[in-house]
Amino acid sequence: MKNFHILIVLLLSIAFLSSCGGKKEVKNENTTTSGYIKIAVDQTMQKVIQNEIDVFEGLYPAKIEPVYTTETEAIELLKKDSVRLIVTARKLTEGEMIFFEEKKFQPKNVRIAIDGIALIIHPQNPDSIINVENVKKILTGEYTKWSEIYPGSKLGKIQVVFDNTKSSTVRYAIDSICRDKPISQNLSALELNEEVVDYVSKSPAALGFIGVNLISDDADTTAIDFTKKIQVMRVSREDKADRYNSVQPYQYYIYTHQYPFVRDIYFIVNDPRGELPRGFSRFVASDKGQRIIKRSGLLPSTMPISTVHIKD
Repeated sequence: MKNFHILIVLLLSIAFLSSCGGKKEVKNENTTTSGYIKIAVDQTMQKVIQNEIDVFEGLYPAKIEPVYTTETEAIELLKKDSVRLIVTARKLTEGEMIFFEEKKFQPKNVRIAIDGIALIIHPQNPDSIINVENVKKILTGEYTKWSEIYPGSKLGKIQVVFDNTKSSTVRYAIDSICRDKPISQNLSALELNEEVVDYVSKSPAALGFIGVNLISDDADTTAIDFTKKIQVMRVSREDKADRYNSVQPYQYYIYTHQYPFVRDIYFIVNDPRGELPRGFSRFVASDKGQRIIKRSGLLPSTMPISTVHIKD
């Protein structure tokens, strides 16, 4: 009987120690650092936002469930009040703000990062330098063959691919690159950024548009693998692009505005009670959250970037 009592005590002790060493318990009530929320995230920002969630959940008794989707769908979920926080590559429009104000809501736009749109091509494509004007002509359908930009090219028709017709990348192409001209109807759309990388890696004549977030983290093995499968084009603002006036979407060139295709990333928070959605947005905008963004290769919104000048 004595041995039986000792065994019970040991089992209870092990159970107690296991519970202490396990994951923090998520509290039922929502505060700025505890509880449960579902958020909607533009899928082009999946990697960096998942990193933010992992760190936040490691620090606090909170559970954040992300829905990675298109920018259009994320905004619709916010309008339906299915989520109280979304991550997008634009602010709410005037019409969208009116929609929320009529429902007595006042959502807040919080800029958290500056992202870039990367142009990717097959690794064996010999022409990896392009200017802004030629990119526009490709997207509007004025140029349809590689030889119209690079005389002598034998790659044939330019196969332009995006991640999704409702994605922030397509909207950026329409609003910020094509601008005064309609985008061509002969462009292709898949579903995910990863699928664009895979398609381009197998198609010598392809030109893909993806968020830099997918390939910018030097510490991420998946990002490193992606960069081995494709080339990232150098882009110039000048009429005649060359290797001296063209840059890739590295963090430094986004910071100096030398890279032309950049966009702001926002948290849009509709949280009238000031609970977990607001707490998470404050965390991402804080020094700790901004350091995560910096490590991902994107440009943090509130953290200064240091530059190092090396003499020749």
